[in-house]
Amino acid sequence: MDQKFCLLVLFLLLCVSSCAPGKDAGTLPSAGGTKVVELMPLVRWQTELGPRTPGSEAHTLFADRAAADLKAAGWSVSCDAEKYRGKTVRNITAERGPETAAEWIVVGAHYDSRITADQEKAPENRRKPVPAANDGASGAAVLLGLAETLPDLPEKRITLAFFDAEDQGNVMGWPDWCLGSALLAEHYGQLERKPDSVIVIDMIGDADLHIYRERNSDAELTDVLFALAEKLGYSEQFVNTDKYAMFDDHIPFIRQGIPAADLIDFDYPWWHTLGDTDDKLSEESLQAVYGVLFGFLTGER
Repeated sequence: MDQKFCLLVLFLLLCVSSCAPGKDAGTLPSAGGTKVVELMPLVRWQTELGPRTPGSEAHTLFADRAAADLKAAGWSVSCDAEKYRGKTVRNITAERGPETAAEWIVVGAHYDSRITADQEKAPENRRKPVPAANDGASGAAVLLGLAETLPDLPEKRITLAFFDAEDQGNVMGWPDWCLGSALLAEHYGQLERKPDSVIVIDMIGDADLHIYRERNSDAELTDVLFALAEKLGYSEQFVNTDKYAMFDDHIPFIRQGIPAADLIDFDYPWWHTLGDTDDKLSEESLQAVYGVLFGFLTGER
């Protein structure tokens, strides 16, 4: 085994997380410094923390552990909590590359879990939190995998955005959906230079994955992503046909004039139920999305 890799593993094991005392967040699973990464362990690590509902211990454990590991992987990380529309929102952004780079790409996913399983048939279950293996952990897992495996891309500025408070709309005093992405989009809207493109991934781990073109997404960006998916052999998972029009984390960026696309499989029977557990997901599905994003970011278009 490579000596440098052994030293890196030892260092990460000795690192102390900044999270509060209580349940241990554990060690975030590692890709081992290669371009091949297993993503299901990253999903399971999140679900084993428990539902990552805003304000919960599991939510804090995820944010603290992810931020620490992103920093250890060489990313510039911001994870401060902010008040927005009367709620505390803690986005995590990891950035690499010069501000003067020719292209600035943002890839985002929400990491919070919905606080109520309102699609449950039994009324007594509707106020329980969603485990959120697919609707939360799947997208965050792909971002964590990219953070560890992306090579240096000096001609690009890459931002990985872990959005908070995406999934709390119309419940228990929360004012709307997608608060974390709206907060970040408003920040970007005030900049002289805005991102060239934003790609949002959501609910992308279903073992029976079929991502259709989302109608509210930027058409040109969507064309590029689906053409790349076909080139890489993922046409079964990426169906090049319009289907849903979603209000998701891409919408706040579109409202700021930033081209944005949403990759989502909304045909998921366990959406907002207690059945959204990691046994419904597959490594193959996660790898398809990871592969397309890796190719897009590294210039294989």
